[in-house]
Amino acid sequence: MSTLALGIIVIVYMFVLAWLGYLGYVQTRRDSDYLLGGRKTHPLIMSLSYGATFISASAIVGFGGVSAAFGMGLQWLCLLNMLVGVVIAFIFFGKRTRRLGAVHGSRTFAQLLGAHYGSRAIQVFTAAVIFIGMPLYAAVVMKGGAVFIEQIFHINLDVALLVFTLVVAAYVVSGGIRSVMYTDALQAVIMFFSILFLLFWFYHILGMNFGEANRELSQMADRVPDRFRELGHQGWTRMPVAGSPQWFTLVTSLILGVGIGCLAQPQLVVRFMTVSGSRQLNRGILIGSLFIFVTVGSIYHIGPLSNLFFLKTEGVVAADAVKDIDKIIPLFIDKAMPAWFGAVFMLCILSASMSTLSAQFHTMGGAFGADMFPRLGRRRNDKSTIGVRIGVVCAIILSYTICYTLSAGIIARGTALFMGVCAATFLPAYFCSLYWKRATRQGALASLWTGGLASLFAMTFLHKAEAAPIGLCKALFGRDVLIAQYPWYAVDPILFALPLSVIAIVAVSLASRKA
Repeated sequence: MSTLALGIIVIVYMFVLAWLGYLGYVQTRRDSDYLLGGRKTHPLIMSLSYGATFISASAIVGFGGVSAAFGMGLQWLCLLNMLVGVVIAFIFFGKRTRRLGAVHGSRTFAQLLGAHYGSRAIQVFTAAVIFIGMPLYAAVVMKGGAVFIEQIFHINLDVALLVFTLVVAAYVVSGGIRSVMYTDALQAVIMFFSILFLLFWFYHILGMNFGEANRELSQMADRVPDRFRELGHQGWTRMPVAGSPQWFTLVTSLILGVGIGCLAQPQLVVRFMTVSGSRQLNRGILIGSLFIFVTVGSIYHIGPLSNLFFLKTEGVVAADAVKDIDKIIPLFIDKAMPAWFGAVFMLCILSASMSTLSAQFHTMGGAFGADMFPRLGRRRNDKSTIGVRIGVVCAIILSYTICYTLSAGIIARGTALFMGVCAATFLPAYFCSLYWKRATRQGALASLWTGGLASLFAMTFLHKAEAAPIGLCKALFGRDVLIAQYPWYAVDPILFALPLSVIAIVAVSLASRKA
């Protein structure tokens, strides 16, 4: 596709985003509009926004690359995303969250927990974890989008990253959640139809049907690279050897970390509070499930099967065609798809990146300006959103800076890491606020601190994937991890931290009630 045609497509896309952002801006009058859209969001907009926020460029580029390298076992994550991230989230969490938020007048996730437990400390602690921890996730999403643009169109990475970050910043800062959700809805539609076309075209270029492609992929098990075979890889249509390093990464880090962690994602929880009633949430379940099934399911399916294409065209499997697994999907799109589709899929990746980034920036801004420093930029009885907007700008700068420090192959792992931390830190207190009346303020605080500190300790001293790059354990004790015996250093922090966080809220709540 010519540079002129590509430029026209991008300019039209940006103008549409600007128009939707402007609609959000003119409809935003109060801080409740900026943070929750006045609690009157249409269920179709909410469900599309939820899906687009959930599925980022990290899911398409990062997790797609992981599935290409390690196989179809990642489809279990797709199942959990639908079952836990949509069905359970909407039915068992969403309805009660909406009601609890309305009762307390909460406008952020941190306010929801703080108001329920009657604790300013809980609100500030939750907001601090969001504002400090979420920039890593945002940086990972930024890298996913920038890597794709760099690989497909050979555009300078710095330029690509700067431009789409500034575009997202413009409509988030100006229009708040209304602008975020309007643009999310458009971006969700682009993602859905782009990936659906990719799936059908993939089988067209292979010249095989579903069964033939999977049988041929099964017969390629002997072509698994030695470096992966040593980790437990048994072929792209089989799960890794139980208890192997690859099994622990796939099951405990990626599948459980993301599959469970999605329930406690602040940027997703807030969307439940933007609708007027439970009936609106019921309408969103089918839309959300279908969106996840098509987008995530297709990418996790195409990823492993891309090995057939690379073997046919390059003579090697995907992970040998490009060493950085984050670049497998972009390389496949570049080589296998029509030239015009590269531009369309660029919009898909931009949409995936921008929808998630806008939600993250908005959530971090709310944590900063509405929770941690609610009086920042306000006068007496003022309902302005200056503090939140300042928080959004700070979050963007922080995330943008972190993006330049990320290593290769970090996209999927960084996403799973943040979601796992959210699950261990927030999920027990959040769940108990909805379902266990005996949970106390002391118990919730103990759970938040226990989950957060246990996650940090495990990442720094126990889990080799993070502990070795961090280097603190090596500096203090002369070794990468405290427990060098396998499999302890391969077990994801969520399996340490989440049970401890659950024990903390139950034990401390019962003890404080007796006292």
